[in-house]
Amino acid sequence: MPIQLNALQALCRQVFGFRLALIAIGTPFALDRANSRFGVWLVGAAIVFSLVGSYAMLRDWEVFGPLLIKYRSLMLLDFIFGSVLLLTASPDSTLGYATVCTPLLAGLLYGWRGAGIFTLIQILLLAAAYSAWHVRMAGPASTLLLTGFCIAAGVIGVTLRNLMFRFGTATQALSEATARLAVNDAVEEERTRLAREMHDSVAKTLHGLALAADSLSQSADRMDPLTVKHQAGMVARSARRAAAESREILSDLRRKADHDMGGVDVATELSARVRDFATRTTIPTDFIPVGASPAPVLPHAVARHLLTIATEALENAHRHADATRITVEIGILATDAHGPDPHLSDLHLSIIDNGTGLPRGTSLEDLHRAGHFGLVGMVERAAGIGARIRIGRGRSEGGTEVRVDLPMAALTPHLPRP
Repeated sequence: MPIQLNALQALCRQVFGFRLALIAIGTPFALDRANSRFGVWLVGAAIVFSLVGSYAMLRDWEVFGPLLIKYRSLMLLDFIFGSVLLLTASPDSTLGYATVCTPLLAGLLYGWRGAGIFTLIQILLLAAAYSAWHVRMAGPASTLLLTGFCIAAGVIGVTLRNLMFRFGTATQALSEATARLAVNDAVEEERTRLAREMHDSVAKTLHGLALAADSLSQSADRMDPLTVKHQAGMVARSARRAAAESREILSDLRRKADHDMGGVDVATELSARVRDFATRTTIPTDFIPVGASPAPVLPHAVARHLLTIATEALENAHRHADATRITVEIGILATDAHGPDPHLSDLHLSIIDNGTGLPRGTSLEDLHRAGHFGLVGMVERAAGIGARIRIGRGRSEGGTEVRVDLPMAALTPHLPRP
């Protein structure tokens, strides 16, 4: 969404800049054709309001733009002042071309309905202006041309708006698909690691145990009791080692099975780690659930990466930042203003400290060359599960914030797309 909203903002600013220039050029025509003192004051007020309004939109769109979108009456009010200028200066003046901006803005901001309404009103205004000035105009050609421009501008505005939002939807779908693939890759990588560890540990130990047992069974009748006892002890030790290795593998497989049945409660595990960290380091550390809903259970591979990032950030705050207070946040934050749609939400994890912060100009390449792989590993782990990570000052005054956002759509492939 930020991509297409920024594009809309830039287009609207350009339209207001173009409109500002046309009004400034057409102002002398409007003032010259005002017939009375009251007319001069009325035209002057309309010019001042139009110029100030256009300049304010051009300069501070972030402040006034949302108001213009929310209250369409503001556009209508601006339209009324523009009408005064057009009726005063006639459609064949420069101000006539400023009328094209209204349908274009309506299409960009309000869609088909808004573009249709304001285009129709603008055409009626052009007809009224032509009726008032037709005696002094050569013909209706310029008015008809402006009418066509207004209709085309409204269509262009709506088309640009739809194209940008469709591009945003496609970009979001691509991001979600990439994140989902990253999660699946992390799970498959975990399975491969378990298989590799089983091959390198339990399988080899059991093979050696089988060879030792075969040797003992074939030569037990030819060896003295002490040798037999020694060989049997070796077999027993190998069996115990295989059992221990099997328990480790089964423990990981159990976590994988937990993922199939619901996964790892990452919020509970993170809370326990935060309590252990605070007890061990005596640094006051707050654990705060945030968002409209708590963090869900996650696949083991994903939870392991998130917990490792959080642990590394806590240790960095303790060892390198001299922090005296740390805050850990986790929860679901909506990325869409219409509600907590799971397809438009992120799993948010943030670790904020009040330490010394990162040195100015720090980059991952510099840290990698210097042999400091903690932050580099955090970035790699976030990328491995399709999450976005930001490391910097953030909301911390002078300290550091490590923020990780994982799209929930990557974790909910079973939900239907809206």
